[in-house]
Amino acid sequence: MCLTGVDYFSTLGYQPGIAALAAGALSPMATLILVLLTLFGALPIYKRVAIESPHGEGSIAMLEKLLPWWQGKLFVLALLGFVATDFVITITLSAADATAHLIENPYFKSSLEGKAVPVTLALVAILGAVFLKGFSEAVGIAVVLVIGYLALNAVVVFEGIMRVAAHPHYFVDWQTKLTQFHGGNPLLLLGLSLFYFPKLALGLSGFETGVAVMPLVKGRSTDTERNPAGRIKSTHRLLASAAIIMSVFLISSSLITTLLIPEHAFANATASHPAGEANGRALAYLAHKFFGNGFGTLYDVSTILILWFAGASAMAGLLNIVPRYLPRYGMAPEWTKAVRPLVLVFTGIAFAVTMVFRADVDAQGGAYATGVLVLMTSAAVAVTISARQRKAGRITFLYGFIAFVFAYTTIVNVYERPDGLRIASLFILTIVLISFVSRIWRTLELRVDRVDLDVQALNFVRDAVDRGTHRICLVPNRPEAQDISEYDRQDREARRDHHIAPDECVLFVEVHVPDASEFAGVVKVKGTEVGPYQVLRITGTAVPNAIAALALKIRDLTNERPHIYFNWGERHPALYLVKYLFSGRGDIAPLTREILRRIEPDPEKRPAVHVA
Repeated sequence: MCLTGVDYFSTLGYQPGIAALAAGALSPMATLILVLLTLFGALPIYKRVAIESPHGEGSIAMLEKLLPWWQGKLFVLALLGFVATDFVITITLSAADATAHLIENPYFKSSLEGKAVPVTLALVAILGAVFLKGFSEAVGIAVVLVIGYLALNAVVVFEGIMRVAAHPHYFVDWQTKLTQFHGGNPLLLLGLSLFYFPKLALGLSGFETGVAVMPLVKGRSTDTERNPAGRIKSTHRLLASAAIIMSVFLISSSLITTLLIPEHAFANATASHPAGEANGRALAYLAHKFFGNGFGTLYDVSTILILWFAGASAMAGLLNIVPRYLPRYGMAPEWTKAVRPLVLVFTGIAFAVTMVFRADVDAQGGAYATGVLVLMTSAAVAVTISARQRKAGRITFLYGFIAFVFAYTTIVNVYERPDGLRIASLFILTIVLISFVSRIWRTLELRVDRVDLDVQALNFVRDAVDRGTHRICLVPNRPEAQDISEYDRQDREARRDHHIAPDECVLFVEVHVPDASEFAGVVKVKGTEVGPYQVLRITGTAVPNAIAALALKIRDLTNERPHIYFNWGERHPALYLVKYLFSGRGDIAPLTREILRRIEPDPEKRPAVHVA
């Protein structure tokens, strides 16, 4: 829970200040709506995500399974853009808020004031340096940081509540303000709170991290790979505990910061005036005010550490997600499987974002909220679709309603703060562009994990060798009727066009591509007899790659060079290229030969390709 909470609970460092700035006196009511959405919306959604992806894949994997072929891949790439937005902004926003706490501390204010950008860049650089040296998430460190941070927040919140209780005029002044500016009409106040609460969406972060850490959760001895019931139940407790703790802190901190801090202290920086003392650090402001600079500095140190470690959690998330999806799609270079190059890339991106936003916490809030809300909306949609497929009845409508609420929240947030969508769009465009360039660049790789031949297929190959014929002849065939007359015609044409002797063994090869959007996979070969003809039927991700893999496998099994006999295609080469990229088919002959040339540089050992 603390590992999840490094990201989730750290938002207390800036959430109350952002809420007060966005909703003003209505901040506690808007926060209450946010809490209700957390407990009765996000929590049940992610409990279901934990059931359906119990190995840490998260909601993206659910949607990937629900949307096959290219539309699924493109949708996942778009979601990865929002994931990148969420995690990168987590790094930059957390570092910027840590900087705000450092600069506003009375012991450092004189020396660091006006240096927010270089200080934030230094924090991001230290984070990158940690990962370059080698980093694994330390649960023990997370526990110490979170418990210490929550304990200090509890002290501040408790003291704030005691002061409000001891001086009822704070509460009376707040009621007067609501009556004065909003008419005191409960329905109007509720409507305005519903309007403002999307701006507080930062308080919803952390649920994706909660399901991502599932592999670390201890299960039961009876758990199986397919049904880790104990791990799922423990994760449910993890999510519920984190949500309840955060909900208590959100409501109480919003109440005391709204009642005890003057509005001007929340103000953003302008060209002529610096930011208010509570801007981005409302609870830290109260910690200094309540207990003096000694305790306030201790609170600042705790906040800086947990915010910095939240950036570490986000970096670890990025390093986990990119290798999990993009290389499997063939949409990332091989070097993205290595940690250090990715760390340099993400650190560079974080530098750029920090400089663009001038290390301003409030300016980055919209982008962060957009990333969080899109992921939560996609999770709600995935759970709704899954419930409908399971014919879950009324629960489907409940999930659908939650998805609608998240979608509304996302739309309002994007409308109010479109910068988040712009940043996410930039990430999406970059990911899609790089992905397709990489896919095209890597398309002539073998793209095969292994080749499995069934007993019949192995017998066909063995028979071809035992006959002592001049060569093993592989003749690719695009299946039509798959009857004796088809293979009789193909055999006659192949022997005529390629001058194959009557006594030489011909093995027909047919490739079925169930999902051309998959980059690599296991090539399965099934042997079938149709009359006197022997047919090897293959399942793979692309036709030329599967044929090349089969030829290499036969060569390794028999120590003989197979000969593959093709006919030239009749269409334009550019059309064949596009067809190959998107359907796994195309002008098979030159593609197969090029794949073999790249895999086997020695012409004497390379399977021979003939084209007529």
